[in-house]
Amino acid sequence: QVQLVESGGGLVQLRESLRLSCAASGIIFSIHSMAWYRQAPGEQRELVASIISGGSTHYADSVIGRFTISRDNAKNTVYLRMNSLKPEDTAVYYCYAYVSSGTSSSEYWGQGTQVTVSS
Repeated sequence: QVQLVESGGGLVQLRESLRLSCAASGIIFSIHSMAWYRQAPGEQRELVASIISGGSTHYADSVIGRFTISRDNAKNTVYLRMNSLKPEDTAVYYCYAYVSSGTSSSEYWGQGTQVTVSS
């Protein structure tokens, strides 16, 4: 089993910044990919940014130029730096990881962390 623990959410003002962190722990042989998703009230969960083991990244169009995803492979941790935050970024942000135990691979989700951007 693998646990993902997120931190760094909170309430900020328009154009301020936040950094989210997500640390994976448990039976981990390797982590194929990690990502951040978000879900606003009444909306579907959407991909915000992802990063694979080789370092390639992908971003939703709405966050390009404002958000940066990075990972520390030694710490099994992924970060999301969010700059120039807007009220429409308000959502619960979920960490995702696709992890190999050595014998099989599985998907895992964090519990979510609330990000609220006030205008």
